[in-house]
This record gives sequence, structure tokens and C-alpha cells, in this order.
Amino acid sequence: MNQTYEDLARLFEYPGPEYRNAAAKFPEFARTIDGLTTEQLQESFIQAFDLNPGAALEIGWHLFGENYQRGEFLVMMRGQLKRFGVPESTELPDHLTHVLRLLARMDEDECTAFSRAFLLPALEKMTAALTSAGMPFLSLLTAVEQTALAGVAHE
Repeated sequence: MNQTYEDLARLFEYPGPEYRNAAAKFPEFARTIDGLTTEQLQESFIQAFDLNPGAALEIGWHLFGENYQRGEFLVMMRGQLKRFGVPESTELPDHLTHVLRLLARMDEDECTAFSRAFLLPALEKMTAALTSAGMPFLSLLTAVEQTALAGVAHE
């Protein structure tokens, strides 16, 4: 299991009281949110991911938009989540928290293939959306990208 993906998944959940403890594992991100109250952090999270469609946390939306292929992707994701024992939540199966937990459980080859095909192309679009908005969560997306790229580089 790749613990880094598990740790990152926690940070793409709505921030609560324990959020800063989870963020401490990623010093660059922790510095960007230092000094923000929990309420400010929650507001920033909503601005970054809920009100900014370009950085929505559903990777299938970035890859396929709202067409039939996304539906197929969601079905495939639900099957993968079940296969690897990743519990679903109220979020759609292609939500980044699910994707990261799925990647944490995949073997290296499968993780690399999934990252190349789905995660990295979606992250490119999400990162571009946050770059233009100057959000503090950009370094968090960069950490996901670096983790995925490190796995791809080992191939």
C-alpha cells in the first residue's frame, strides 16, 4: 500500500479539526495554510473545489465532461473500488479521495497505468484552474502529481 496516497486522500476531504495534523505530513502545503482558521480553511476549500468547476474533485468530469463516457468511467470506478475494498462515501466514485485510496491499494504496475491514463491528465486541468485562481491548495495538487509521477518514473 502506498501510504502517501492515503495521506493525500484525507486532505481532499472537507477540512475539520484534525485537518492540520494530516497536513503536517506535507510541509509545503502546511505552510500555505498556516495562519488560517478552520473556518477560513473551509471557505478556501469550498472556493477551490466546490465553486471552481475547473478544479472539481471528480476526475471523470475533467476527462469526459458530462457525456456517456463519464458514466462508463463511473461504473468502472465503482467496480475498482469494490475490487480493492475502498469504501464508497457520499461522493461519486471518481472523486479524488476515492481515486487516491484506490491507487494506494493497487500494485505498482496497475497504479502506474491508472495514473497515466486518468489521474495525471485530470490533475493537469485541475492544477491549471487553481494556478489562475492562486489558491492555497495548488501545492496539495502538486504533491499528488509528484507522487504519481514518481510511480510512473519507476516503470
